[in-house]
Amino acid sequence: MIQTLKELAEHVDYSLMDTLNRDPDASKDGIDHDPREVFSGHYVPVNPTPIQDPEYIAHSKTLFAELGLADTLAESEDFMRMFSGDLSQLPEPMSKVGWATGYALSIYGTEYYQQCPFGTGNGYGDGRAISVLEGVFNGKRWEMQLKGAGRTPYCRGADGRAVLRSSIREFLAQEHMVALGVPTSRSLSLFVSKSEQVKRPWYSDDSRSKDPDMMVSEYVAISTRVAPSFLRVGQVELFGRRARKKEHPKAMQELEQIVLHLIEREYSEQIDSHLSTTEKVLLLAHAFRFRLALLVANWIRVGYCQGNFNSDNCAAGGFTLDYGPFGFMELFNPEYQPWTGGGKHFSFFNQPRAAYENFTQLCSALQPLLESDDKALKKFEEIRNDFSPVIQQEMEKMWASKLGLDSYDAALLKELFDLMMKTYVDYTLFFRELSAIPENIEQLKKSFYGNVSEDQALEKRWSEWLEKWKALINTNSTKSSEEISKQMKSINPKYTLREWHLVPAYQQAKMDDYSLIKELQEVMTVPYAEQSKEVEEKYYTLKPTELFNIGGISHVSCSS
Repeated sequence: MIQTLKELAEHVDYSLMDTLNRDPDASKDGIDHDPREVFSGHYVPVNPTPIQDPEYIAHSKTLFAELGLADTLAESEDFMRMFSGDLSQLPEPMSKVGWATGYALSIYGTEYYQQCPFGTGNGYGDGRAISVLEGVFNGKRWEMQLKGAGRTPYCRGADGRAVLRSSIREFLAQEHMVALGVPTSRSLSLFVSKSEQVKRPWYSDDSRSKDPDMMVSEYVAISTRVAPSFLRVGQVELFGRRARKKEHPKAMQELEQIVLHLIEREYSEQIDSHLSTTEKVLLLAHAFRFRLALLVANWIRVGYCQGNFNSDNCAAGGFTLDYGPFGFMELFNPEYQPWTGGGKHFSFFNQPRAAYENFTQLCSALQPLLESDDKALKKFEEIRNDFSPVIQQEMEKMWASKLGLDSYDAALLKELFDLMMKTYVDYTLFFRELSAIPENIEQLKKSFYGNVSEDQALEKRWSEWLEKWKALINTNSTKSSEEISKQMKSINPKYTLREWHLVPAYQQAKMDDYSLIKELQEVMTVPYAEQSKEVEEKYYTLKPTELFNIGGISHVSCSS
């Protein structure tokens, strides 16, 4: 069990900084906090900016256990100093300089440059996220990254800080998603400054405005997120664009380096290191295609909407990354979108299409490495073109499992969606109640926002659908009803992280009360379990009517 920072230091292994290229224009001491163009190199050494007077809020006991860290380490002076941004006193062989990376931006398959302050694409990347450690723990490689750690060359003029509100949301969401069985980055620790504040646009109480209607002062915080790597589709895309346009003499070489590094970090168990680069690229595209399809099917299974699924918010390892304007759907709506700036293209049921667009952007970035091999290009094109049937297959498997069926039934599901829309149904509550295989629709009414009893025709349709569904599961399955119910309850969570539960947690945290954060940690890390009556009455309920359409609860326009 690792109990000190010195013991933690024994596990470091900086593969990214050791094997990839440093920006040749970067300073060696990491004093590199002003926006500037970065023309080449895979990373920029940069020092985090420590938050003032850091105070411990929480850590993930689950992840600490997986990494072999003692819980007492989280509140130790050395650990708090490091993970609130001060690397100056780290023991050897830890690096006293962190690193930030650049990436390109594509939105729904269209390349963008104007978000870069220089209009070239050379100034877009980790504006407030700084990696500070990479190491091997219990045989698995992890990277640790501070979010809200101050300015980097990619900050585009912003202050590089994250506020307590958004940090709490991300900290809780990541470990909740792990418990839901959805691939994701992880949460390590959360610290807040009780003396440093920044101003942010936000919503006044009970505001129904689409956009924030006031400026508020908020405490800054640093959360540490953890993943096998933080390589993004947009990151590979940056080097693919440079190679395609021959922007500098080493552009093709740097593209190959970042791709091989991605394979080593994320796909080493699937792709043999002795293969040629061409063979590796083909296997990478094939493996990422499956991971991305499975990821999005899992998102829809649990009612999660990413909100802003640009290529730079798409992890090349195929897991959930960047919990900005995310949300868990309550009232069923195929066009659910928690982010007011996201539009329908990133809405709930459009996430498979958004994933396809990100997949094609990765393929475009990889293609320069295959240009000299016509046979490989043909195979590559087949992999690219088969994304839609692959994700359709995963979606069908997911819907069948949510309904306890051995095989997908399109007509049954279509009728169900129509009924859910007409009745105003809570997504999570409905599928959990259905998992009990109710005798009639009375039990399902717990999940209805609308009063179906006032519409006899609609109530009759529900009863007919229920009987049709029960006949299918009884006819086509060799399992007993009890076995099917148990299986469905392992797929359909009882609890998801609803925004109106998060709001009181971060409001109380501003007053130094972290009890609701800890309570949500406890509840949301066992989302499939039957919990106490008190927990059920508090967290397994319909959203109160008065909270619909409230800014900061039903929708958000920013996440900083």
